[in-house]
Amino acid sequence: MLPKVNEDAENRIAKVKVFALDMDGTIYLDTTWIPGAREFLARVKESERSYLFLTNNSSKNPGAYVEKLSKMGLSVSKEQIVTSGEAACWYLKEHFPGARVGLLGNHFLAEEFEAEGIRLVDENPDVAVLGFDTELTYEKLCRFCDFVRAGVPYLATHPDLNCPTKTGFIPDAGSFISLVETSTGRRPDVVIGKPERTISDYLMSRLPGVERSEIAMVGDRLYTDVAAGVNAGFTSILVLSGEATMDDAGKSDVVPDLIYDGVKDIKI
Repeated sequence: MLPKVNEDAENRIAKVKVFALDMDGTIYLDTTWIPGAREFLARVKESERSYLFLTNNSSKNPGAYVEKLSKMGLSVSKEQIVTSGEAACWYLKEHFPGARVGLLGNHFLAEEFEAEGIRLVDENPDVAVLGFDTELTYEKLCRFCDFVRAGVPYLATHPDLNCPTKTGFIPDAGSFISLVETSTGRRPDVVIGKPERTISDYLMSRLPGVERSEIAMVGDRLYTDVAAGVNAGFTSILVLSGEATMDDAGKSDVVPDLIYDGVKDIKI
């Protein structure tokens, strides 16, 4: 049974020490704040709890998000940004140390990989990694499909089909995954981002002393954000300010612990 909207009958929020917040559709759309989001962040800070942004969007690195939020009037540190791109770097260094990586991603993601000492190549990679490439060209797509056809291990940063904007949805990495599958017959061997536990394991490595039960995952998508909270053992919170609707929630196998119209309605 779904929880009632804007109600916290079991007082779950009182136990939360860290709010892991999705960004697109949860806090803002493009460069427009979702109503009440800034006030919610201020309430979290005033309550001496903390928040960080946990995003599947690998088209920006932490520095780009810090700059974007600064232009929107919010000062945050890079440590408050956790991306699927960062988690992918962590996974590669854990499981494929020293690997040559063929990357489908924009310059922000490439910079992120290179800053972590990961070598990017255009030929004969050891691993292929697909991200949200907002600078996609047909040449890059063909080259990446060749990597996948060659049979090297194939990773994707996240499975989101669309990225919400203030004018509608645009194709995200999950749509690229489907395109690559149609051409090559392969899906990723590993998906890093929400809803997979890989990104929550990476998050926990950055939060020493915090228990999973003390983290709330807040987002607007059932199949990524809410499912990530469920899979990770976090309190899962659905907000109806982005992609998912109550109709979607009623039809989904993924059941959030709490549902709110928006973050503004979360009582701290």
